Amino acid sequence: MLRISALLVFAITSAVAAPRPLSPEDIFQLEAVADPQVSPTGKHVLYVRQFVDIMADQRRSNIWIVNADGSGNRPLTTGNHSDSAPRWSPDGSQILFLSDREGPLQIWRRYMDSGQIAKVTRVTSAPSAPAWSPDGKHISFLMHVAAPARKVDGMPTPPPGAKWADPPVLINDLVYRFNGLGYRKPGYTHLFVIPSEGGTPRQVSSGNHEHGREGIVFGASEAVWSADSKSLIMAVNRRDDADKEPLDSEIYEYSLDGKVKALTSRRGPDREPQLSPDGKLIAYTGFDDKYQGYQVTKLYVMNRDGSGSRALRADYDRDVTNVRWAPDGRSLYFLSDSEGNTGLYNITLDGAMKKITGNVAAGFSASGRAGGLSLGGGTIAYTQGTPAIPGDIAVGPIGGPAKVVTAVNDDLLGARQLGSVEEIWYNSSKDNRRVQGWIIKPPNFDPAKKYPLILEIHGGPFANYGDRFDIEKQLMAAKGYVVLYTNPRGSTSYGGEFGNLIHHAYPGDDFYDLNSGVDAVIAKGYVDPNRVMVTGGSGGGVLTCWMIGRSTRFRAAVTVYPVINWYSFALTADIGNFATRYWFPGMPWDHVEHYEKRSLLSVVKNVKTPTMVLTGEEDYRTPMSESEQYYQALKLLGVETMLIRVPGEPHGIQRRPSHHVAKVLSILNWFERYR
Repeated sequence: MLRISALLVFAITSAVAAPRPLSPEDIFQLEAVADPQVSPTGKHVLYVRQFVDIMADQRRSNIWIVNADGSGNRPLTTGNHSDSAPRWSPDGSQILFLSDREGPLQIWRRYMDSGQIAKVTRVTSAPSAPAWSPDGKHISFLMHVAAPARKVDGMPTPPPGAKWADPPVLINDLVYRFNGLGYRKPGYTHLFVIPSEGGTPRQVSSGNHEHGREGIVFGASEAVWSADSKSLIMAVNRRDDADKEPLDSEIYEYSLDGKVKALTSRRGPDREPQLSPDGKLIAYTGFDDKYQGYQVTKLYVMNRDGSGSRALRADYDRDVTNVRWAPDGRSLYFLSDSEGNTGLYNITLDGAMKKITGNVAAGFSASGRAGGLSLGGGTIAYTQGTPAIPGDIAVGPIGGPAKVVTAVNDDLLGARQLGSVEEIWYNSSKDNRRVQGWIIKPPNFDPAKKYPLILEIHGGPFANYGDRFDIEKQLMAAKGYVVLYTNPRGSTSYGGEFGNLIHHAYPGDDFYDLNSGVDAVIAKGYVDPNRVMVTGGSGGGVLTCWMIGRSTRFRAAVTVYPVINWYSFALTADIGNFATRYWFPGMPWDHVEHYEKRSLLSVVKNVKTPTMVLTGEEDYRTPMSESEQYYQALKLLGVETMLIRVPGEPHGIQRRPSHHVAKVLSILNWFERYR
């Protein structure tokens, strides 16, 4: 009896100790870090810790704090709320943050000595981008200002007690709906200021201009305060035809007395303004717009009044983002992707540049989004991630080594066996160009076996995969697949020439880059060439359809929120105004042959591969009508297919965690049918 008990204890202990592969439900347990903020003294770092409320099927976040030496990691806010955007007061005695803890999103403050929290705003529209003035007396933020809804003229008034249908919606904007936001409400987002102790917000900006989104492709802008706390500086597209010229933003100064002054004037985006510590210089990013599909974002510095603008290292052929001044004002730090890896760099005002570290990453996709960069009081903080770690906070002295001070997913991933990730370089059959990619091997990989292969293709198309954690690809590997993901021509992080190989030619020769990657992995000897699958989302969905329209080598395919018909895409997507200027030489009716040649309907008659189509019903980037066209075409051709519509989901299908799980399972289940 004692021996049996001992064996049972050993078996139970072994079962608990042995890591198992990831499973889709682990999506509910993953956490992410973002937006590190160093205190004015440099002794503490705030950060946002994101998690899943499994009971409500919602993504939530709280504010955490950690000492610069890695000790004292603890939450400052708790509960199933969405707390974000923490910002230190100039003296470090308080913090601001956004929270929905009492319903609608508002700006809150927390007193660091007592832990007391208080609501700063009581506004009717959600505020964003809060920032302290340097003197600590004011807080700036962005907020939508509603305009009266347009109505049908002459409508009679309903009788008392009558229940009429909702009225028609009148639209006269070019961009009338936007992915993730839905149909745009009448009005514009403007810049506001409120006393730091609370009170009545005062609108600083005016006019029919969108101050929360200076460029569709570049996302939201934030305002920075002048050193004297008398004005704010931000990037805005104030053109009257901003919807037709979505990238042409300038850096503006908004005085609190209502005056507006443009500090830049070039044709193209000027964005991310950052004032030097002495307030005499402004650093910013942008480029001279040539209407190319991909244009490398450069770093510039100008005088406070907008004069003397110059590029720092104009020869640097990589994008610059997340710019921050060093405390002494003699150099700047920034993030930049190179060959699929996000690095932290320092550059002096005379152009001397050096790389500080790599693997700056946070999130659950190999396409990656750096979670932030912050400097203060001699300390620097940023997010650090690897193919095995979704992201943690790294902290160190400016100019010295940093160390990772959090481990938010160790509890989960310490009990899971991930697939190993291997970098690969190979030559394209098109022109012998070198192409970079990564291979994930299944847990307990045996090179003597023959595994099925999944080619997973990134979207964008101007984006890059890299050596970053990817939950969806790891789940594919956990199911026993070798997974290949690559950066074919058109990918970023390889310079302007490589990115523009698909300018006005997408999809196109990227087929050869991707197909050659499959050949390179098969040549390693552990992949069954008769069990090759292909999938990808957005631009990756486009290329999935392009691959199966030009090759029958794939056993099964899943195209996820693709563009199928470029003509209809230009007229229904939220970025049609951008695509017709940058991805195509002009309007579809003026270039019909150009649009049709690149349409996936041009090769659909060649498709023999069983193909699933998967899209969110609130996807306005690649609207559901695109997927419906492809599904219907496959049905008419007699190709085995299935259409999956995910309710309430925009582009990406990750708004609800359960939908993210369903997305992964749908792809894997389809492949299992043909494995």
